Amino acid sequence: AETAEPATVPGGTVAYYSAENSATRGRRVRLLQDLRLALERGELSLAYQPQIALVGERLVGFEALLRWYHPEFGQVAPSEFVPLAEESGLILPIGTWVLRDALRQLKAWRVEGIDIERVAVNLSPRQFEDPGLFDAVWAVLDEACLPKGSLELEVTESMALHDPVRAIELMARLRELGVVLALDDFGTGYSNLSQLKRLPVDVIKIDQLFIRQIVRDAGDAAIVRAVVALAHGFGLKVVAEGVESQAQVIKLAQLGCDVCQGYHYGAPMAANTVSGWMRERGFA
Repeated sequence: AETAEPATVPGGTVAYYSAENSATRGRRVRLLQDLRLALERGELSLAYQPQIALVGERLVGFEALLRWYHPEFGQVAPSEFVPLAEESGLILPIGTWVLRDALRQLKAWRVEGIDIERVAVNLSPRQFEDPGLFDAVWAVLDEACLPKGSLELEVTESMALHDPVRAIELMARLRELGVVLALDDFGTGYSNLSQLKRLPVDVIKIDQLFIRQIVRDAGDAAIVRAVVALAHGFGLKVVAEGVESQAQVIKLAQLGCDVCQGYHYGAPMAANTVSGWMRERGFA
């Protein structure tokens, strides 16, 4: 990076100018400005990654993943724009749009005769803490007129266990609406098992960190085996994330995992390519 001569500022601190840091800050400010208009400009979209039940290798659902195509910068990574949406509060209207559009798409697939049980949507920390979340979910479900179990909401361990009393109350109310609840990135958060058994969830998603080396690493296999046993003991389903090979699928089936999600079955795809993918993979 280009760096000018150091300058002394009040207090005796020496500050350096970095063109690279300045450019990064400039991009951040620009993205935040443009994100405020991205929804109305139609720049946001959803990509869908399939979830496959291992018994019978059956398509059970899709996870809806938010994408932003900026007219100047092109595809902006979620890891870059989602934190901006969180900090600015834009994640609340964007999150409601994601819920509505994902359910709209699920309904459209069913009208086309594509039998998909449900669509999964991630909740961000800001959404989960929002007092208006329950009403927002109720409104989009009422609007969609879909059967119970059509929507799955994913929350992380750290979100759910940050304030477990509130989380349990909110999640119980969401389940009363017919929402399926999943604990995402399991194993990377607090892992407080005494609290975990109290959480009203239906699904545990094992983080890809434990899946990546599962075929060669006996330790990772033991962790997954233990998580599956724990989840099944609580009456929960288990989804393995980041599955990239048939060898991993076979191993996960041996360990009793219920559902796999990852590039082995399909990368996140546009909604209009789903029917073609299903025919190609034999799910149609």
